[in-house]
Order: sequence, then structure tokens, then C-alpha cells
Amino acid sequence: MSEQTGAHATTGTYLRIAAILVMITLIEVGVFYVPAFQSVLVPVLLVLSAVKFTLVVMFYMHLKFDNRFFTFLFGGPLLLGFVVVVSLLLIFYGTVRLRTGS
Repeated sequence: MSEQTGAHATTGTYLRIAAILVMITLIEVGVFYVPAFQSVLVPVLLVLSAVKFTLVVMFYMHLKFDNRFFTFLFGGPLLLGFVVVVSLLLIFYGTVRLRTGS
């Protein structure tokens, strides 16, 4: 018989998180269809998606309630991957800008 050391979220918490995720999804759909947001569409959608990702990982994957080691084990490679992708984008974007002269 094992005892759980950390308290997990209640059903109400999961329902509130689900409602927040639905609201963020509706905002994403609204941003996509509003012509005024076309110039900032990609950054806004990326930020909203990152917020949704964080909520899902924290609550539905239980990282908020688990040992910090598991959070580091998940977040470390994720951060490393993000840095590599951004670095590659900047390298290739800079190369294209140098070739085109813009």
C-alpha cells in the first residue's frame, strides 16, 4: 500500500482548466478571422498555443504536482529543442537576408 505524497487537482480544477483551454481556442479562431490581426497572426497564435501547451503539461500530465525532477526531465530537453530551432531559424533567416540584400 503506497501513499501519495503530493496532492492532485480536483475534478473542479480540471473542468476550469478545460474551460480556459476552450476560451483560448476560441480566441485563436477569432484572431485568425480578424483582418486587423494579420500582421501579428503568427506571434499571437504561437503565444496562445504556448499557454495552452503549458496548461496541458502542468495539469493533465500532472507535472505541477509531481517531483521537480520530472519537470526538469521534461522541460530541459524541451528548452534545448526550442533554443536549437530558434537558432537555426535565425541562422537561415540571416543567410537569406544577406543573399537578397534586404
